[in-house]
Amino acid sequence: MKIVLPLHLIKLNKNNIMKKVQIYFTIFFLFASAQLWSQEKKDTRIPLIGEMAPEFTAETTMGKLNFPSDYYMKWKILFSHPGDFTPVCSSEFLELAALQEDFEKLNTRLVAISTDGLNSHLEWVKSLESTNYKGRGPVKIKFPIVSDNTLDISRKYGMIHSYASTTRDVRGVFIIDPSDRICAIFFYPFNVGRNLDEIKRTLIALQTTDDSKILTPADWMPGQDVMIPSPKSTDDAEKMVKKADPDLYSVTWYMWFRKSKK
Repeated sequence: MKIVLPLHLIKLNKNNIMKKVQIYFTIFFLFASAQLWSQEKKDTRIPLIGEMAPEFTAETTMGKLNFPSDYYMKWKILFSHPGDFTPVCSSEFLELAALQEDFEKLNTRLVAISTDGLNSHLEWVKSLESTNYKGRGPVKIKFPIVSDNTLDISRKYGMIHSYASTTRDVRGVFIIDPSDRICAIFFYPFNVGRNLDEIKRTLIALQTTDDSKILTPADWMPGQDVMIPSPKSTDDAEKMVKKADPDLYSVTWYMWFRKSKK
C-alpha cells in the first residue's frame, strides 16, 4: 500500500535535514579551525633561553646558509625585521653595518631575516650601501639577510606575532652562544628601533659571565666591577669578610662585588 505524506510534512522533513547538515558542517568547520589554530600556535612558539637554536637552511643575500651549523663555535645574533625599504629597519641595518667590525672582534656573526623575497633584499642592500647615514659615508653590509617568504623560519623562532601582523616579523633578536644555545631574547614593536649598543653590551656581558661564576649588575658596562653569587647565609658572609680578599667588597651581606682587573 502506497503512503503519501502531506506536502507540509515533506517540507518539514527536508528543513530538518538541512538544519542537521548545517549543524554538522559548522561543527566540522570549528573543529578544523581549532586544529589549524593549534598547529599555528605550535609552529610559532618562541624558543626559550637555554634551548638549542632551531636549525634552518635558507637562501640569503650571500648565498645558501645552514644555520647555526655554518657558524661553528661562534657567537651568533639573529635579527628579524618587518620589511625592506622601511625607515626604521633601514636605520637599524646601517647602525649594524657600522658595528660589524666590533661584532667580528667579539667572535660573533650577524644574520638578519624578514619575510620579504630575495630580490627585494638584494635591491635594498644595494640602496643601503649607497646611503650616507649620520655623515659616515657609504658602508658595506657584510652580513647575510635571509629570505623567509614562506614564514617557516619566522614561525620556528616565534617572530610572527599575530596581534601585530600575520605576515610580517616583529623586531626580534636572539643571541646564541658557540654551543648553539639561546642566551638572550629581545622583541620590539614595528614602530620602535632597537638600541644596537645595548645588544652589543648584552653580548659582552654574556661572554664575560660565560666561563666564570660572576654576574653583571644593573647598567653594567664592560670594564666595570662585576658581582659574585650571594653567600647562602649571614654566617657565610661573615666568613668572606674574615678572608679579607682585596678583590672583593660588599654593600650588604647578599650583594658582593669583584673588582675589575683594569
